[in-house]
Amino acid sequence: MNKSRVTVVDIARAAGVSKSTVSLVLQASPLVNEATRAKVNAVIRELGYVYNRGAANLRQSASSRIIGIIVNDLTNSFFAELAVGMDMVMQSAGYVQFLSNSAESVDRQREVIASMREHGIAGLILSPARGTEAADLKPLAASGIPVVAVVRNVVGAKVSTLFSDNYAGAKDAVRHLVSLGHTRIAFLGGIANTTVFTERVEGWRDALSEAGLAAPDRLVIGTAASRAGGVAAIERALLLPEAPTAALCFNDAAAFGVCDGLRAAGKEPGRDFAVVGFDDVIEAETAVPALTTVSVDPQGMGRRAAQLLLKQINAGRVEPETIVSSVRLVVRQSCGAGQTDRTRRISA
Repeated sequence: MNKSRVTVVDIARAAGVSKSTVSLVLQASPLVNEATRAKVNAVIRELGYVYNRGAANLRQSASSRIIGIIVNDLTNSFFAELAVGMDMVMQSAGYVQFLSNSAESVDRQREVIASMREHGIAGLILSPARGTEAADLKPLAASGIPVVAVVRNVVGAKVSTLFSDNYAGAKDAVRHLVSLGHTRIAFLGGIANTTVFTERVEGWRDALSEAGLAAPDRLVIGTAASRAGGVAAIERALLLPEAPTAALCFNDAAAFGVCDGLRAAGKEPGRDFAVVGFDDVIEAETAVPALTTVSVDPQGMGRRAAQLLLKQINAGRVEPETIVSSVRLVVRQSCGAGQTDRTRRISA
């Protein structure tokens, strides 16, 4: 079946219901029971059907000047900076962006993607919500709509991906902490079921092993990747029998929270406990103490993602690419090194 020409009749036949029932589901009518609605919606997703409201249809996507952008946590300043980078490129290229926040909800993400497709987007840049699967992006790829996944990789999805070298960044940060004399270094913050978390913890673990130091699981304390999550993580870390003296944090938001939690415990970040973040958001340089962090250049990543999407749109075909962006360690006061802007580059 040609998925770009799926009709209501095709949906009805595949779902084993009448054409009128499919129409009612598309109109969100309360006359359809939930079991039938769920079955029809599952078939709609599988076949990649797009409900045409008259604004645009799938065949008009090629001439559309609309780009969809979905991020998983717009409350995190990293993603705000990422979106700004995308806007710089898309606006200059004459495109209008529809920006949405999935708030880590796969269901919300699916609804937004469906809505964007109804309005005939020319392409999509997506920072996937936790739990996103290749099947969630399958209808887009099958319909020839270019997609670029940023920050997180969706295994098996036939879309372009752009993410930072999480492993190298984490490893270099821990090596720096070891060079400062720390032997008990924790990994604080972040949710375990993401590729980003896995890669950063792997870099943390391998750097400790390389230095002949233990990397016990108790020193990996996963929490929300937020300021509040960082506070919770350091509170738990300080209660350990042999508490750590330094930490690599999942991101800058968690690192700021770790600094808050240290002060609440009567400890000064950078003096009594070394803190390293990950991202290098704008606030990192002006924080007190200034935050040592692994810079992934969020605005630069946003620009590269937009350029990658435009490349596919202009080519008129989808040819997935994978780009691993280099990172750099920015050493400031929070790690106790007493330097303000020494950097070391890590090649991807």
